[in-house]
Amino acid sequence: MFKKILIANRGEIACRVIKTARRMGILTVAVYSDADRDALHVEMADEAVHIGPAAASESYLVAEKIIAACKATGAEAVHPGYGFLSERASFCAELEKQGIIFIGPKPKAIMAMGDKIESKKFANAAGVSTVPGHLGIIEDAAHAEVIAGEIGYPVMIKASAGGGGKGMRIAWNKADVGDGFERARSEAKSSFGDDRVFIEKFVVEPRHIEIQVLADAHGNVVYLGERECSIQRRNQKVAEEAPSPFLDEATRKAMGEQSVALAKAVDYQSAGTVEFIVDRDRNFYFLEMNTRLQVEHPVTELVTGIDLVEQMIRVAAGEPLPFAQQDIRLDGWAIESRLYAEDPYRNFLPSIGRLTRYRPPAEGRTGNVVIRNDTGVFEGAEISMYYDPMIAKLCTWAPTRPEAIDAMGRALDGFVVDGIEHNVPFLSALMKHPRWREGRLSTGFIAEEYPDGFAPMKPDPAEEAVLAGIALSASLIETNRRERFADRLRAASGALREEWVVKIGDNHVAARLLDGLITIPFDMDIAIEGAIEGQSKSVVTDWRPGDPVWSGKVGGRDITAQIRPVLNGLRIDWQGLSVITKVFSPRHAELDRLMPVKLPPDTSKLLLCPMPGLVVAIAVAEGQEVKAGETLAIVEAMKMENVLRADRDLVISKINAAAGESLAVDAVIMEFA
Repeated sequence: MFKKILIANRGEIACRVIKTARRMGILTVAVYSDADRDALHVEMADEAVHIGPAAASESYLVAEKIIAACKATGAEAVHPGYGFLSERASFCAELEKQGIIFIGPKPKAIMAMGDKIESKKFANAAGVSTVPGHLGIIEDAAHAEVIAGEIGYPVMIKASAGGGGKGMRIAWNKADVGDGFERARSEAKSSFGDDRVFIEKFVVEPRHIEIQVLADAHGNVVYLGERECSIQRRNQKVAEEAPSPFLDEATRKAMGEQSVALAKAVDYQSAGTVEFIVDRDRNFYFLEMNTRLQVEHPVTELVTGIDLVEQMIRVAAGEPLPFAQQDIRLDGWAIESRLYAEDPYRNFLPSIGRLTRYRPPAEGRTGNVVIRNDTGVFEGAEISMYYDPMIAKLCTWAPTRPEAIDAMGRALDGFVVDGIEHNVPFLSALMKHPRWREGRLSTGFIAEEYPDGFAPMKPDPAEEAVLAGIALSASLIETNRRERFADRLRAASGALREEWVVKIGDNHVAARLLDGLITIPFDMDIAIEGAIEGQSKSVVTDWRPGDPVWSGKVGGRDITAQIRPVLNGLRIDWQGLSVITKVFSPRHAELDRLMPVKLPPDTSKLLLCPMPGLVVAIAVAEGQEVKAGETLAIVEAMKMENVLRADRDLVISKINAAAGESLAVDAVIMEFA
């Protein structure tokens, strides 16, 4: 077994590999760029080597620097994680020349399966069913239009060397092909150094289901069940689960055996994933093979009990797999939620900044539930514009799918992240979405269920009753604490007020205390307007002022919510809801109803930068007349290009930014007449 390995990656996957290596008694070497000097993976590793500037093209993507770090530290092997150099055959080959083991497949398999165009040709030759498409090189946009027309719309334009949703565009008609081709090629070149793209038929209402395979150097190959990865946004996976709620045992077996046959055909060694598109009739089509560890691998580990990173290391060291196909059992259900630094209320645009507060839920087993959190950040860490916006991968396991979903909902409600915008509200809302809970999924789920984007949700009366109970209990606990200060100028006096009004957003909810005494921990019956199952709700909590997470029971229901102080009130985040609450006496509530509403400023004549990013191009000039839908500017953030278009006919009066400039969120790019 290896004594020391180097992890050629960063963030959560580097930390995750280090944990397994540490358990196996293997020393680890981290590499880091200027932007990651204080990163968590650097602190966790036994050694760390600086490899260059923040830009990945000058650090993590430079194979020579990784090899030099191996030689300098005496690392015997390299684990590439995912992304960066993980699927570059030339890197694997060069490591072999230098006598360094690549913890992954051999160059032959990477070349055969790692390239999307070549893998489809290989799959066709092997008799594997594939999605109709054009696998040859596409010269230009005009050529792309011809090919798309022959295949039939809609089509997917996809980077050959791509991954993670980058370099991918859907063209619904001829008009979409030209711009989609250029954007896909541009993103592919900047992200992977390879601007080749191909086109294939886009299957409407597809499910994205993938099979995990594991192979050794002795001819043994097994499949470890499937992962459902259909919840996607911009072709980027958001939530995954294992197993799939859609597959039956026969389809699972057929997909698994086909994946094993494909792996054997290329003499695959290590962990790999065969991805399929599955239609409504459970027909499945080979999509691609990822010759690396997948981001979503933890859900497979949770339902099989197999540490994939450990097996990758052991296979690379020449050991045979310790189990056969008949030994593989799927136990329970696992859900993974990807926490991203992005604003769900601004069409999920990237957000960067410092994590002023980062408090994930406690990991481990509680009763029938297991919580796991793979992360590469810590409180005080900075989310930069240079890399993937992932903050963490939160996973839950339970014996059944409903239990795993409920556990995920509670864990998300207690996951505190401050300092940046993040997608926890969306993920929390997803966990209670009826279609998600029923398992009626497709890769178009988010676009279909949120066609106008994810907007702030409004609570129904039953939810308002819960929020009122949380807000009123917190207010009473804080008041009780203040009145007991030893140096208070005037001691508390008088009976506890019975009648209260809780303002939730714009609504006023009446509440009446049925107990005349505050106890700590708080335990009180409260009559709340709009409460179901009777007007009385018992509110029980051991919350203390300053705690960001309120946990307890409202009406016998287990509740976990986040509360943050705002001016004269609290912001409560719970199950995708984010509302401002204020507690008033009845008279103060009457006066509050008379307060004027403050209107937001008019920005209709401004193009604001929707997220921190780099201006790639300004597509218009001052004085130019622009039609609705035409491109105004292109802004890049976290390797994704965002095209900003005119939402109406207008005239450009002033341009305030130029290509190459870095802008903050809401910076004025241009003004309209």
